[in-house]
Amino acid sequence: MSNEVFRMFELHQQGFNCSQILLELGLEARGANNPDLIRAVSGLGGGLGWSGKTCGALTGGVCLLGLYAGRGTPEEEEHNRFLLMVDELVNWFEDVIGAAYGGINCEEIIGDDLKTKTINPKCGNIVSATYDKTKEILESNNISMAGENLA
Repeated sequence: MSNEVFRMFELHQQGFNCSQILLELGLEARGANNPDLIRAVSGLGGGLGWSGKTCGALTGGVCLLGLYAGRGTPEEEEHNRFLLMVDELVNWFEDVIGAAYGGINCEEIIGDDLKTKTINPKCGNIVSATYDKTKEILESNNISMAGENLA
């Protein structure tokens, strides 16, 4: 088991949802800590606040791309390929996860577990695959999660 997968499991055991886990891993990769950010993405779990809508792994993955390639201050500009990166992640999620589970909504993926707000065992695999794909997208755009420029 990789350190990242072990850390995902550990965060899950601490009660964090899929989106929070992805952002916490992204912050840890840069040596950062931001409880406000983790708190902010808590509403994405369970498909937007346990409404069953868009899977929190996908929305969390998009937020993770934003953490590394988005705009955070008036002086900054987002990466010139940021929206293309988001599009790549969304298309991958639809083609891989959506095809495997009958859609990209949490309700389609975990079904009845949504009613009891129970994280389904499938979720760990989806979060892990989404994290790996997000890292791949960042790296292919010369963005290192450790913070150094890959170009």
